[in-house]
Amino acid sequence: MRNLYLFSILLLFTFSCGKIKESTTTKDQLKAEIQEIFNAEKGDFALAFLPLFNPQDSILINVTEEFHAASTMKTPVMFEVFKQVEAGKLALTDSILIKNNFYSIVDSSEYVIKDDSENELYQMIGDSLPLYDVMYKMIIKSSNLGTNLIIEKVGAKNVTQTMRDLGAPYIQVLRGVEDLKAFEKGMSNTTTAYDMMVLYEKIANAEVLSRESNDKMIEVLLDQYYNEMIPAKLPADVKVAHKTGSITGVRHDAGIVMLPDGKKYVLVLLSKNLENPDASIEKMAEVSGKIYQYVIDSYKNS
Repeated sequence: MRNLYLFSILLLFTFSCGKIKESTTTKDQLKAEIQEIFNAEKGDFALAFLPLFNPQDSILINVTEEFHAASTMKTPVMFEVFKQVEAGKLALTDSILIKNNFYSIVDSSEYVIKDDSENELYQMIGDSLPLYDVMYKMIIKSSNLGTNLIIEKVGAKNVTQTMRDLGAPYIQVLRGVEDLKAFEKGMSNTTTAYDMMVLYEKIANAEVLSRESNDKMIEVLLDQYYNEMIPAKLPADVKVAHKTGSITGVRHDAGIVMLPDGKKYVLVLLSKNLENPDASIEKMAEVSGKIYQYVIDSYKNS
């Protein structure tokens, strides 16, 4: 009877431990699940997951694949603004004249912005706004007009060089938005998941600019208006400082996920050649949810 009793206790203990293990996905299992989700959609995907509290637990999928940057390039532009502010070249209170005429990098011919997700700036043409206000609109509602105004101020080449300096080797910020002549010649802004991961890691850890500047950038990114991907399936108390990007067949999201217990991780989701963008957004939101659950399950006692 005693042996039977001990066996029963051991069996209960083993079953209990088994249940705990079953609820915790390993990193390899998670990566396989993510790849399966991506494979179910027609398109090309890249992912970078970097837990800042345990970098060796990263998951990288197609991280050096080149993608049209779409509006994700607006975060590097914002970073350059703060870099030049710290260098004394600019001030966030500097006045910017709101106008809608820009010049192609191909032949300097003039063009205007016709397609935009933010409309308020167009009501202010001829007036001036502080640099910070224009930058804020560039990030939270992805103002194309605001982006071009700021790129004129800081210089596209400077943005790219700053990305190189902080360790992002592939990203190219060549021009503003809607330069169709440049687009037709294949002269577009591009990025990789790796480059975006590096950028957001530097912002989260305040490794390049001051903590004050990085905190201000995070404050802006937290006000992001478009939240269909990374934040969509996360609890309300999880904060996401991020920037989306979207053009035909392309849907991106990249940023810093901040948990209530102080843990942070960088997540980058890039996609292109999408046959069904809406379905792909849903799948990328699902991936984000799985990564969050992995972090909760794997590090709940740390």
